[in-house]
Amino acid sequence: MKRRPIEYIILVLKGIAMGAADVIPGVSGGTIAFIARIYEELIDSIKSIGSKALLLLFKKNGIVHFLEAINARFLFSVILGIVISFLSLARLMQYLLIYHPIFVWAFFFGLILASVWFVGKSIPKWKISTYYSLAVGIVIGFWITIISPTETTNELWFIFLCGALAICAMILPGISGSFILLLLGKYAFMMGALSSINLQVIGVFILGTIIGIILFSKLLSELLHRFHNLTIAFLMGFMLGALNKVWPWKVAIQTFIDENGTVKPLIERNVLPETFKYTNGLEPHVFWAIVFTLLGVVLIVLLERITIKKESEEEVLRQKLGL
Repeated sequence: MKRRPIEYIILVLKGIAMGAADVIPGVSGGTIAFIARIYEELIDSIKSIGSKALLLLFKKNGIVHFLEAINARFLFSVILGIVISFLSLARLMQYLLIYHPIFVWAFFFGLILASVWFVGKSIPKWKISTYYSLAVGIVIGFWITIISPTETTNELWFIFLCGALAICAMILPGISGSFILLLLGKYAFMMGALSSINLQVIGVFILGTIIGIILFSKLLSELLHRFHNLTIAFLMGFMLGALNKVWPWKVAIQTFIDENGTVKPLIERNVLPETFKYTNGLEPHVFWAIVFTLLGVVLIVLLERITIKKESEEEVLRQKLGL
């Protein structure tokens, strides 16, 4: 799909937002892609990277055809944004998450809640099966946020599996890859491998992510094309269930020590603001939490109106051109 230069700049900005979200455990870049309405194109583009596209490299002007086949301009713009975000905004998001966690969680709570509503409007007709798919998504999304982390083996086959599962979580709206690694008991292990530059572990993990994202994107793409409404309803439910993870007020019931020797919460329980204040001895900032939740909602409403206006203008232009 050819775009104007300004549209590629917007794609880079969406990638930056995805990267910023990936820093926060419990919020995935997939959620932002869903909100920004590039989710299906992203899945289709990743899916197109396969043997069929690779064979184009052996033909005349193979590189050009290969890049067109995988929608390279789109992918490059989004990935560039994610990389920029990791190199710049990641530190800011980590700072905000450490020193102002309630505001960050509240903002994403409003952001996700509003986006679920607008995504639901893309389903033209709700049937019993659609509601059923939504309910299944809610249950699974909620269940993933409450299951306890477990002790697992450090064998390379399991590291490969962790890579595949983590990357699948990253492209699913609602759950982050780092959160899945926490559940699988491999978050600290992988952070340690990165710190010590354990090339064997890192290489196997990356191989798992490559295989995982290619296979999972094919499955998701197939589901979105064949069972669009049911799949969207399931993903909506998944995001709603995962809201449990971004509830602003939490108390830690189990902790772990990260690669830097810092004690961090491993299992948390959502509580009301008064319980948060009593248990943690911290101000719950209820007023500001509501303000940031509303900011998240307002941002989605504005994005939705801008998108509708842009689509209306394009439709008018197409009608004038007789297309």
